[in-house]
Amino acid sequence: MKLDSKIYVAGHKGLVGSAIVRRLNFEGFSNIVVRTHNELDLTDQAQVRNFFQSERPEYVVLAAAKVGGIYANSSYPADFIYQNIMIEANVINSSYESRVKRLLFLGSTCIYPKFSKQPISEEELLTGRLEPTNEPYALAKITGIKMCEAYNAQHNTDFRSIMPTNLYGINDNFHPKNSHVVPALIQRFHQAKLNKERKVVVWGTGTPMREFLYIDDMAKASLFVLKLDKETYDSNMSEMVSHVNIGTGVEVSISELANIVKRIVGFEGDLVFDASKPDGSPRKLVDVSIMQNMGWTYTVELEDGIAKTYEWYLESLMS
Repeated sequence: MKLDSKIYVAGHKGLVGSAIVRRLNFEGFSNIVVRTHNELDLTDQAQVRNFFQSERPEYVVLAAAKVGGIYANSSYPADFIYQNIMIEANVINSSYESRVKRLLFLGSTCIYPKFSKQPISEEELLTGRLEPTNEPYALAKITGIKMCEAYNAQHNTDFRSIMPTNLYGINDNFHPKNSHVVPALIQRFHQAKLNKERKVVVWGTGTPMREFLYIDDMAKASLFVLKLDKETYDSNMSEMVSHVNIGTGVEVSISELANIVKRIVGFEGDLVFDASKPDGSPRKLVDVSIMQNMGWTYTVELEDGIAKTYEWYLESLMS
């Protein structure tokens, strides 16, 4: 990749896409192409095809997706599977038709079976049943991986897939119902502190184990994979593996996470877990050995990342 290479980042307004754009700018890339949803509906095949034919990007980062936590996935399963499959199908196929040099598809570690062997290696894909609460989203992301595989096999494209673990950070979605766990906890504890509430209720038992990756680390990892020469990348793949896990290799319980957020926000009331609400997968730690073998590892520790995220959240409330 050259600093003036034309790079299209799909989903540049979201948590993932905005972090990748920030990283591209930081590294000196000067020809970044973006479009808002109003300017380009990625679920519309004709719009996507026309965009690729006119812009002719050399590299594509497919970070656009409909995302959300347990509540959102459970409430809008049709939206999650339809919109994500349409986005992936249109962008991947148009990338092939317009002869994009390299595409990076971003998925999620929810692609793995609910009871995968821990830590979860890339080879666990399609070895068991998925977690029911986000199955439609997971199936859509699996489809994206398999599309990249198929186009590489049939058309000799260079389409790569990475599967980040649970992400959080600046520019996250802090919606009280539709957000992921870290921004949801930050928002809940902050409001409880302002309202001088005596307790905060957290969904589930607090026992599930999760892994969290700060968004700027994810952006660094994404560009690391995108820029890697094909020989090095392919040498780390196998017949069983065409995607790469991105994570820290470190896990924490939801109870521990909630207490970290509580301390950083400064909420002094009680923390209560509602065991009647779903927990999701009991444990979800990814094996990050492939990325480590290729030369990348995370840098931001969880408490530092949450502190940075809360600081950004406070700034966003005042802006």
